[in-house]
Amino acid sequence: MRKSIKVKGGPSMVDGSEQLAVQTPADGRKEPEHKAYCQPLPTNILLASMMQFSPHVSDLIFSPGRPPQVEISGKLVAIKVGNLAVLSEADTERIATDILAGNQNALQTLGTQGACDLSYSLPGKSRFRVNIFMQRGSRAIVMRVIAGETPTFEKLNLPAQLKNIASLKNGIVLVTGPTGSGKSSTLAAIIDLINETHAYHIVTIEDPIEFIHRHKKSTIHQRELHSDTPSFSLALRAALRQAPKVILVGEMRDRETIEIALEAAETGHLVFSTLHTIDASKTVERIVGVFPNSEQQLIRSRLAASFRWIVSQRLVPRKEAPGRVAVVEILRSNQRTREYMEKGEREGRSLVDAIRDGNLDGMQCFDAELEGLVRKGAISSDTALAYASNQGNLRLAISDLLEEEERQDSARNAKGAASEENGPRNGLTLV
Repeated sequence: MRKSIKVKGGPSMVDGSEQLAVQTPADGRKEPEHKAYCQPLPTNILLASMMQFSPHVSDLIFSPGRPPQVEISGKLVAIKVGNLAVLSEADTERIATDILAGNQNALQTLGTQGACDLSYSLPGKSRFRVNIFMQRGSRAIVMRVIAGETPTFEKLNLPAQLKNIASLKNGIVLVTGPTGSGKSSTLAAIIDLINETHAYHIVTIEDPIEFIHRHKKSTIHQRELHSDTPSFSLALRAALRQAPKVILVGEMRDRETIEIALEAAETGHLVFSTLHTIDASKTVERIVGVFPNSEQQLIRSRLAASFRWIVSQRLVPRKEAPGRVAVVEILRSNQRTREYMEKGEREGRSLVDAIRDGNLDGMQCFDAELEGLVRKGAISSDTALAYASNQGNLRLAISDLLEEEERQDSARNAKGAASEENGPRNGLTLV
């Protein structure tokens, strides 16, 4: 199958069956090549062409010795744009230089730390969260595509009970998950709901700013790391003097930021942040583990008193449709979860147990959600088992489905064998 785009020099798959081809005249004659296309493709045209490859592009990746690549539903696809089939070190250097565009803070960070984060925009088209880093002495680039519109609960298909977060008055709400699991999108949807329903002062501290929030009922000030503030901790401490009701910290990266976030929650602010952890219990251990042993019990007590929700999410490939579906685990503050968090988990008294028994409080666990998606036919059983927190328990829960799949596979194999046995042999004699 071939699709056409209007941009000459646009993307096509490398070694792929589906290709985006350059349009040619109706008589089939190729358009004459223009000398300009022998020159390096301008970076903005390169990015715009790559974005045309699919509406599901989530990342653009540039690495020396590889073609330009896009990530779609968690898988990399190599593409050719114009004459640019394989990137050289000079190509990635040029693209990085264009993206940095004299950003002295990012240039300095790249030079001293070997990597830098920044945002980049294609005017009127797309915005990106960019990481430029050194590898094998050359520059490589990863660009995360940022949605043009602020996401909503409905667009993200988030659990309806998460809307209750918008009515909180204080405390900490954490959204966790691996890189690329949609944490920023979930937080943006929550902030947008608060913005629509409450007249609050909201301060966000981000690295970099992803979704642009317009003033609605609330007044929102968005601060970007490096351009507006040198660090999360300094910006967070300053926010305590800026009379906000809601504070969003892009990531709790270090001990100082965690301490100030706890202080903010304890003094009547509603604090949102993210962590790169896979579930609620790992989130608690990550936070507590940042502190020395002598302080860990105190931090457990403070966190137990301050947390309101921990939302952990993973993006899982769909079974028969493009894209991925969000699987969300929810831990909510109640007497039981606060006790387990403060006193530590042990056999029969774990946060997973509390989540599993907390349906009436709006809690839900990963494996139960995965089971539900398998039974609906949204994801395959193999995918569910690959993403499960406890693969053995999930396998037992869907054992009836696995047995049915095994019977169907056996029937198909038997039918195939029978067809081969009885089919024509084209005159060949088997010896």
